[in-house]
Amino acid sequence: MKRAGGLRFRGAVAAASLALGMVMSVPAQAQDRYAAIVMDARTNEVLLEDQADETRYPASLTKMMTLYMLFEAIERGDVSLETRLTASRNASRQPPSRLGLRCTRRGGCDSITVDQAIRALVVQSANDVATMVAERLGGTEARFSSSMSARARELGMTNTRFANASGLPSTRHATTARDMAVLSQALWRDFPEHYHYFTTPSFNWRRGGARSHNRLIGQVDGVDGIKTGYTRASGFNLATMAERGGRRVVVVVLGGETAAARDAQVAYLVEGAYEEYARRGDNVTYASLPNPRLDLQFAPNVATGAVTQTARATPPTPYQTYQGMVLDTLAPQAVVDAPIGQGDEMEAEGEFTAEETTDEDGQ
Repeated sequence: MKRAGGLRFRGAVAAASLALGMVMSVPAQAQDRYAAIVMDARTNEVLLEDQADETRYPASLTKMMTLYMLFEAIERGDVSLETRLTASRNASRQPPSRLGLRCTRRGGCDSITVDQAIRALVVQSANDVATMVAERLGGTEARFSSSMSARARELGMTNTRFANASGLPSTRHATTARDMAVLSQALWRDFPEHYHYFTTPSFNWRRGGARSHNRLIGQVDGVDGIKTGYTRASGFNLATMAERGGRRVVVVVLGGETAAARDAQVAYLVEGAYEEYARRGDNVTYASLPNPRLDLQFAPNVATGAVTQTARATPPTPYQTYQGMVLDTLAPQAVVDAPIGQGDEMEAEGEFTAEETTDEDGQ
């Protein structure tokens, strides 16, 4: 399959430094980990960016790259959707969230098909499956992670380094909002025959099951993927895509304080992007306009456009909150700067199984 040529190295100096070891700053601490970008997936125009090139932790957005590598292996004929992948003891011992692959003395280790592995990665964000895929394609997870980083650089992700296939915490793991937008675009562009996996609402295996953490799918008009992620260091991350009227946008928000705040911010940016498309002229550019952030405890008043304090109860969906509003997402707007308490992510979710109490994707 032909790869688009527009997303390559951003300069010989950057490429050389990356080849020598990708010297990057330590990802931001919890109090300064927010980053966002809105990009047109067809033209590469950046409609909005807010700390888009600052180093952040990807968390389970890492699995998007694992899936990219798996899709390439399918394309090469190395594996097919029916190929069975067998877990190793190392894979079966990965921390939650996991599918629950087991190894026993009598029965050996569990196996699943590539199709099942893709669904487990997309829906359940299964760390044991990510390691199993890495070991099958790379021999070892460390070798596969190096290949992931190298392939990412070829795609134009010049500030990304992967330390594992799952996104489990590591100080050597790093990315940016811009790089995650590039990866989202590449998955949609390069593998249209597989992109439908990112709309999968649920996945069942044996007696267990899980549903997608991307709650904007089916709730915000046009949203059809891609992936959520969370660790305590990263905050709540979401890379998503939406299509309306022939316009496809990529929205990446990193470092949300809760899943609800992140979802609301992404919905806000999606709606704002399409409002801009609706009212912009042929020769107007919005790339450098100021960007407001939607605060967890504050939301624009529909009638007046003012910002008022609201109850902490999460509305039924982010789209219901903002439907029918004329948003000024890409234009100047006053934003109330209110502190958001740490540790609220569990309160916002409140839907975990016993194995998923560490975080949204169980990392």
